[in-house]
Amino acid sequence: MPIPEDVTGEEIDKDVRQELQSLPKTLAEDVARNLVMVARLIDEDPEGAYGYSRVALRLASRVAAVREAAGFAAYASQKYGEALAEFRAARRMTGNVDLWPVMADCERGLGRPEKALDMAGAPEVHKLDKAGQVEMRLVAAGARRDMDQLDAAIVTLQSPELASGSVQPWTARLRYAYADALLAAGRDSEAREWFAKAVEADRDGSTDASDRLAELDGVEFTDALDENGANDEPAESDGSGDNGVTGESGDADPAGKD
Repeated sequence: MPIPEDVTGEEIDKDVRQELQSLPKTLAEDVARNLVMVARLIDEDPEGAYGYSRVALRLASRVAAVREAAGFAAYASQKYGEALAEFRAARRMTGNVDLWPVMADCERGLGRPEKALDMAGAPEVHKLDKAGQVEMRLVAAGARRDMDQLDAAIVTLQSPELASGSVQPWTARLRYAYADALLAAGRDSEAREWFAKAVEADRDGSTDASDRLAELDGVEFTDALDENGANDEPAESDGSGDNGVTGESGDADPAGKD
């Protein structure tokens, strides 16, 4: 697959670059450039990222960082069985538990929420850092929702991290998932409160909490230009804005909806 000339391979993380030092220099450079393309494309073009990950995998399947990158590219492309296999391979190579939550989410993607819940109660969870434990909680709540256990999903998300007033990298997603679960359970006023709290914490726009909050408040937004090219202003409706209920979305589904 073609790689832009400006991609040198030096852009990758230093830890990954160190792993690639076990390869011949030219091969390491080729693998690094493909991994850079995976990172560049994974959000906007998951299938493109997947293609580059397969090239890297073909070149260096015994490098843990390559297996992990291939796993995330497959995960982003909703190839959950393949992603799970790659994550397992990376974990066998490193012994690291960091991939445990995303492995559990792959089980959800494969239609096995019970397995995801089993993983949420496994000893590996206690070895995760705080961010990993929060991620595992999000996955477990999503699995409960997959099984139509809304009340259990709400309880799963109730935690010191949710109650904390400090804003951490996971705060917006945790509050969003809690708000969405409340909304699905018909607790609209509480949901509105938590969507508002998610907006406060969402400094980089990682969720659509502001849109969900606007819907609950009955605010409708139209395109800047109508069919005749005239400017339209945002219009506020008189209705209550009852909202329906995926990522990382309404129902925390695999690939980023939680």
